[in-house]
Amino acid sequence: MLPMTANALRDAILKHLEYSQGKDLANASLYDMRMALTLAIRDKVVEPWFRANRASYQAQSKRVYYLSMEFLIGRLLEDAVMNLGLTEAAHEAVAGLGHNFRDVLDDEPDAALGNGGLGRLAACFLDSMSTLGCPAYGYGIRYEHGLFRQSFGPDGRQLESAEDWLRQRHGWEFARPDTAFQIGFGGIVAESGRAAVWTPDNAVLAKAYDTPVIGWQGKWANTLRLWGAEAIDAFDLDAFNSGDFTGAAAPEALARTISRVLYPDDTTDQGKELRLKQEFFFTAASLRDILRRFARECSDLSQLPNRVAIQMNDTHPAIAGPELVRLLHDERGMEFETAVDTARACLAYTNHTLLPEALERWPEALMTRVLPRHMQLIERIDALHAQRHPTRQATILEGGEVKMGELSFVMAHKVNGVSALHTELVKSTVFNDLHRLHPERIINQTNGITPRRWLKGANPRLSALITDTIGSGWEDDLERLRDLEPAIATPEFRDAFAQVKARNKSDLAQWIGQDMGIKVNPDAMFDVQIKRFHEYKRQHLNILEIIALWQEIRENPTANWAPRVKIFGGKAAPGYVMAKEIIHLINNVARVINADKLTRDLLTVVYPPNYNVTMAERLIPAADLSEQISTAGKEASGTGNMKFSLNGALTIGTLDGANVEIRELVGAENFFLFGMTADEVVACRQDPAHMAKAIARSQRLTRAIELIESGTFSHGDPSTYRDLTQNLRTHDYFTVCADFDSFWDAQRQVDQAWFDRDNWTRMAALNTARSGWLSSDRTIKSYMQDIWSIAPMI
Repeated sequence: MLPMTANALRDAILKHLEYSQGKDLANASLYDMRMALTLAIRDKVVEPWFRANRASYQAQSKRVYYLSMEFLIGRLLEDAVMNLGLTEAAHEAVAGLGHNFRDVLDDEPDAALGNGGLGRLAACFLDSMSTLGCPAYGYGIRYEHGLFRQSFGPDGRQLESAEDWLRQRHGWEFARPDTAFQIGFGGIVAESGRAAVWTPDNAVLAKAYDTPVIGWQGKWANTLRLWGAEAIDAFDLDAFNSGDFTGAAAPEALARTISRVLYPDDTTDQGKELRLKQEFFFTAASLRDILRRFARECSDLSQLPNRVAIQMNDTHPAIAGPELVRLLHDERGMEFETAVDTARACLAYTNHTLLPEALERWPEALMTRVLPRHMQLIERIDALHAQRHPTRQATILEGGEVKMGELSFVMAHKVNGVSALHTELVKSTVFNDLHRLHPERIINQTNGITPRRWLKGANPRLSALITDTIGSGWEDDLERLRDLEPAIATPEFRDAFAQVKARNKSDLAQWIGQDMGIKVNPDAMFDVQIKRFHEYKRQHLNILEIIALWQEIRENPTANWAPRVKIFGGKAAPGYVMAKEIIHLINNVARVINADKLTRDLLTVVYPPNYNVTMAERLIPAADLSEQISTAGKEASGTGNMKFSLNGALTIGTLDGANVEIRELVGAENFFLFGMTADEVVACRQDPAHMAKAIARSQRLTRAIELIESGTFSHGDPSTYRDLTQNLRTHDYFTVCADFDSFWDAQRQVDQAWFDRDNWTRMAALNTARSGWLSSDRTIKSYMQDIWSIAPMI
C-alpha cells in the first residue's frame, strides 16, 4: 500500500467533514475533526481489510474465531494511524487545518468493552493476529454501556454510573443489518428420533457490527464482530395507540438489556439469568455465523475442524460446546457422538483462573429454564465422557450445578494455561482428574502484549530512543530489544533513558495536578498498582504497608527516606463488597496522609477514578516501580506486569503468574522478590492461626491494623472498616498478614536501590531490553502452531 501524503490526507479529511459530517472547516468542532480524521483513516484500513478477506476466501484457508466476553480495545484512532505509518502525515494534516493533533486523538471515547487483563489480552491478540497475517475473527458483545464509569463519593466510596461511550457515533464500525440471527431462550423440547426440536418461547435478534483491526504496516486486517441485541418486534403500535407508551417500547428495552452492560451484578437470580443469556447470546450468534461462512465454501461437515478453530477465552463462551453439538446434531443430522467429536476438534479453551468463584457454575434449574435443550445435551455429553472414561471422578454436573470449567475442558481438544506456573497449577489442582485422563490436552501459552500499542504508541519518547539506538524493525520483532544491552552499558544511553522517564513523569504529574488537584513531586519514585480490584491482587497489602511507612516517617522525618508517589487504579465489581471496602480505605488513607504537612513531601497517595486503557497509557510509561503483589498461585498470568517491564519499570512481586517468567528474563538482580511461594501459601493455610501469628510477630502490621480500627482513617468511627480488619484477623485466605513483613523488607530494598539513580536506570533499561519475549506476537505464533494448526497468510 502506497503511503499517504499529508496533503492527500488533508483532502480526505475535508471531504469527510463536508460529506460525512455535513460541516465546513470554519464551523467544524473538535468532534467533527476527529470523526473526519477517523473516517479518512478508516478508508485506508478498508483496502487491506478487503484484500485480506478476499485472500482468505480464495485460499479457502482455515480461520480462527476468538470468542470473548471482553475486548478492551481502548481508543483506536492513534493505533490505526500508527500501524498504517501515517502519524507524521496525520499530525501535519490536522495542524494545517487549525486543530491540535493530540486534542483530536484525546477526543475519542475509550470503548468500555472490557474490565481488565482478560479483555486487554483479547485486544492484543487481535492486533498480533492481524500483524502476523493469521485469518481471524474476534466475536463479542457490543455493549451499549459496557463496564460502569467509576467515581468516588465524598466519603471515598466507589460510585458506579453508566458508561456513555456510544453516546456519539462509533466511527470505526460498520453495521451489518443483513447479518442477524434469532437467538432463543426458554421454551420446550420435542423429541424427533435421536435428535430433538427446540422451540424457544422468546427470542432476540443478534445484529452484527464489524470493526476492522489493522496489523502493523497495514499488511493484513482482521475483523472484530460484535453483536448487539434488538427485539424481533420492536414496537407494539396497538399498545402505543391505547396510551401504553411504556409498554409499547417494552420488547425493545427488554431485548437491549442483553447487550447493555458488561458483567451485570449476578448476586441476584435476575442477574444470574441475564449473565447466562448474555453468554449464550453472543456464543450462539457467533457459531451460526461461523457455520454460515463455512457452508459458503464447503458442504462436507466432516471438514469443519480443518477450516474452523474456535478459541474460548475463559469459561464465558463455554456453552459453545453444547450449542455446536446442537447445531450439528439437531439441525444438521450428524450422529451425536460424531457431533461431539467434531465440535471438540474445533474448540479450544483458555483457562485464566484457579479461583473457584471465577470458574463459572450455573444452577441446573436455571440452565433448564433458560436453555432446556442445552441442559439435555450437557447431560448426554457428561454421560458420554463417563462411558468413555469409566475411572473418571470429575463430572460436569455436580450438586445441582453445571460446572462450566469442566464443560469447557471436556469439549476442547486443547486447554491452555497462560503462564508456566499457572499451567502446572491447572494440571495439579482444578483439572487434576481430567488431566490424568487426558494428559496431552493441557499445554502452556504464556500471555503477551502488543508492542505497537504498549511501547510505540504509549511511550513515543522511549520508542524513539530505541529506534535511534538499534534502528527500526523491533516493532514486529520485539526480541531485537536485546540489541540495546551494549548501549545500556554506556552513561550516554542511561542518561537519555533517564531523561525519557523524567519527561513522562513530568507529564503525568501535570495531569494529576490538573485532573485531581494533587501536587506530586516528579522527582519522587512513582510506585504504581493498577489492576482490577480483588482480594487476591492484594491492594490491601499495599495500603497496609503505606500506613506503616507513614507512621515510620512521622516518627523519624529526617531519616533518609526515598520519596514516593503511590498510585492506584482499578475498579471493583459492583457486588464485590470487600473489594469496594479496600477502595474506600485507600481513598481515606490518601485523604489523611496527603493532608499531613510533616510527611506529604515524602509520601503521597493518588487514586484517579475510572481506570481504563487510556489511563494505563498515561501511567505505565511514567512508572518507576510496578506492584505485582498477588498471593502466589492465584494470578494466572498478568499482562500489566509485562507492560511495566517493557516500559522500564522495576517490579516488586511474588513468584506468581508471569512474574516467574519476567524475573527469569530480566534477571533476579533486577526484580524485587518477596513473599511465599504457591506451595508455601498452601502450607500456611493449614494453620488456622496463621494470620494471628503473623500479626503478633509484626509490630508494624499490628499498629497499621490498629490505626484502621481506631478510626484514624474514618473520622474517628472505629466500626467503618470492621469487616475488613476482622477478615485480616480471623480469615485472611489470601495471606496478606503472613507476607507483610517480607513485603516491608523488599520495599526497603527498593528504597536503597532508588538512591543509586544511575544503577536504577541501568536496571530499568535492562527490563526494557529483556522483555522482548513478552510480545503477543510470540504468543500468537505459538497458538497458531500448537493449538490452531494454521499457517500465516503473509
